[in-house]
Amino acid sequence: MKKNKNIAIISLMLLAFLSCNDEKFLDVNPSTETPEQALSSPTAATELVNAVYNKFLNWNQSSFAWNGVSSMTSDDADKGSDPGDTGGDKDLMDALSFSPTSLSFNEVWEANYQGIARANQALKFLSGLDIDETLKKRLIGESKFLRSIFYFRLAQMFGGVPLIKSVPNIQNQDDIKAANTRATRKEIYEFIITDLTEAAADLPTQYGGADLGRATKGAALTLLAKVHMYNLEDAGRWQKVKDLTTQVMGLGYNLTTNYEDIWKEIGENNIESIFEIQARGETPNKGVEGYFVSQGARGAGGWGWGFNTPTQDLANAYEANDTRRDATIIFRGETLWDGLLVPNTVSNPMYNQKAYVSKTAETFNGNDWESNKNVRILRYAEVLLMNAEACIEVGGDAATPLNRVRHRAGLVNASAVNKAAVWKERRVELAFEHDRYFDLVRQGRAGVVLRAHGKNFVDGKHELFPIPQAQIDLSGGLLIQNPGY
Repeated sequence: MKKNKNIAIISLMLLAFLSCNDEKFLDVNPSTETPEQALSSPTAATELVNAVYNKFLNWNQSSFAWNGVSSMTSDDADKGSDPGDTGGDKDLMDALSFSPTSLSFNEVWEANYQGIARANQALKFLSGLDIDETLKKRLIGESKFLRSIFYFRLAQMFGGVPLIKSVPNIQNQDDIKAANTRATRKEIYEFIITDLTEAAADLPTQYGGADLGRATKGAALTLLAKVHMYNLEDAGRWQKVKDLTTQVMGLGYNLTTNYEDIWKEIGENNIESIFEIQARGETPNKGVEGYFVSQGARGAGGWGWGFNTPTQDLANAYEANDTRRDATIIFRGETLWDGLLVPNTVSNPMYNQKAYVSKTAETFNGNDWESNKNVRILRYAEVLLMNAEACIEVGGDAATPLNRVRHRAGLVNASAVNKAAVWKERRVELAFEHDRYFDLVRQGRAGVVLRAHGKNFVDGKHELFPIPQAQIDLSGGLLIQNPGY
């Protein structure tokens, strides 16, 4: 058991060290330097943080497994692809018949802890570097923001998880224990809230030039509001959500005029964007591994694997004349915005248009695996909808932010301004942005909605996903499984 504990700690440390110099955030050549050599370079501080950003480009962090766990489990998406292609376990995700040995859970667990290890490594060394103090504070803020995303995803999926606050010391029994036992979800949220509060204080409101796309004050405040919204144990969470989103609404963000443009190359890092995974399309590419090709149309005349396809239930959820329907869903037989005809020979009737890359109207050099396109993580539209929901809960003007989102979609004012109206708007506005399943759980209606959709949701079990059995084994049995698994 002690050997297993040490393996877990050492693995986290190695992952952090090995990632310090690969996959730079923007346009930095790969390096074979040791961590000690890298720290002596003038750009060491920035490179340490770049390694944290670049975790989001990895296959296990942002692509197949994450789509399976966060999207295919919901009523917005089917497994897609061909019936005989399970995608490893994506058929199990779709049917909610997964188990602790399902591959996707272990992939996303490992990915997020790899990200946490990178962030902890950056934070460890940043404090001791002799650099400009303002830059140091900013880079520390960026690292804490990114670490918060990793922990937030883990808490949403699994509830309480091991809380590793710094680079572990394998000679320290407290570090060994922390890496192999679960903190409560409340403790995880409290840690995230502290990180984001501190990050927001030191991050700038905007960047320019080569730094465009880095974490901003608005990103930290938006994620902080979202964490509070999901923190169901905090009775005062909605006032905090209202206050934080109101603050973000004063930072100069706005809605993109045309919803469909958000998902095009021309819409990257625009006035609505709060945080995106940054990619670049020039040779050699550096994009999100497999994100776009795995969701592209499959079959004769297609361009991808065909997974994570829209459900008919989602298509039916849009009101008449809602422009978001055609901007979100690719329909078999339609002509897309760039003139591409989707042939009737593709395998599935619908595909995710938010994961479409045009090979004729956007930067594309033939690399399907790491395409040029950014992936959106936080948008101003969600800030407006969080603000509307908070105002319904604690008082205030919910109609104005709600209807701003509807007007952009070509719709009239909502006939009623209540939680159901906001929840519906969240679904059609944020489809395929990894929120639907977790929204249904926090709203307390996951069982009712998903069983009506034909999924075998078990109350008291499926609100959380299973702790991966591989991680329980690695901990020597110290990690305790979630109920029902």
